[in-house]
Amino acid sequence: MDDSQVARTIQLNDGTHMPVLGLGTWKPSPLPHASVQGAVETAIAAGYRHIDTAYSYNNEVDIGKALCSKMKQGIIKRQDMFIVSKLWCTHYSPDDIPVCLNKSMKDLQLDYLDLYLVHFPVGLQKIGDELFPRKDGKILTSDVDYVDVWRVMESLQASGKVKSIGVSNFNILQLERLLALCRVPPAVNQVELHPYLVQTEMIEFCKSKNIALTAYSPFGSPARPPELFRGDTDPHKLLEDPVVADVAKKHRRSPAQVLLRYHVQQGIAVIPKSDKPHHILENTKIFDFSLTEEDIQALRGLDRGWKACVLEETKSHPYYPFV
Repeated sequence: MDDSQVARTIQLNDGTHMPVLGLGTWKPSPLPHASVQGAVETAIAAGYRHIDTAYSYNNEVDIGKALCSKMKQGIIKRQDMFIVSKLWCTHYSPDDIPVCLNKSMKDLQLDYLDLYLVHFPVGLQKIGDELFPRKDGKILTSDVDYVDVWRVMESLQASGKVKSIGVSNFNILQLERLLALCRVPPAVNQVELHPYLVQTEMIEFCKSKNIALTAYSPFGSPARPPELFRGDTDPHKLLEDPVVADVAKKHRRSPAQVLLRYHVQQGIAVIPKSDKPHHILENTKIFDFSLTEEDIQALRGLDRGWKACVLEETKSHPYYPFV
């Protein structure tokens, strides 16, 4: 087999298969509805079969319209698609967890999800429909234990409403605790990964425990608001980094294609975001070339040694994962 031929799916620890290339749909500010639906329809037409969303993204209605449209056109059948959503932090009580799932399934117009993730290990208090409930300007966290959340996730999988269950933004200690206390191991951990944030220990740990990794923000999240940039590690510049540019020039590829290939060649799924049709198509063309070990090491050498930073307002919580 040619060195460029990496597997296009990853077999999860429960036996299901997840496509390594998916379309990410998170944006820091809401896209026009037509853009979300259009991006998903464009991606499906381009061959994507893995779509990543979440309750908190407020776009599942539009994704559901795209899926329904492509099914009606006969382009796809439900079983062709791998649809991922996430349980949001305000719905971590036992009674609220199925409510969150059912809302996502209704909006997506689906009767099951392929993968359901616990979005973040820290719970938030539930106040109406607020995603980030605050009092006196401070975000309101809860003391719910993510292990208890996971036990309800196990029951959702047993019910058949979700085929696979996993987590997002969990650290190694939290994964170890889940593995020690729960019946079903997480199939996936979705975390920020790219050459500025290599996370070697996380990659090695998950591989040793047969937990698949999905890399979000593979381009360093160039749309991330400036207030989230850290020091001289501005992830906006990753696509413009000279090392990435040199590797891309060597292979006659775009920097984006090199960054995606970097992950899939390591057996890591990747969910690039784009609403531009030419970028969506370009991002599929990562299976017909191969990075050398020298290339991989050069990209890893860009690691800035900083931690991921999500929901930093909750960093005083004992379950905050990035400490």
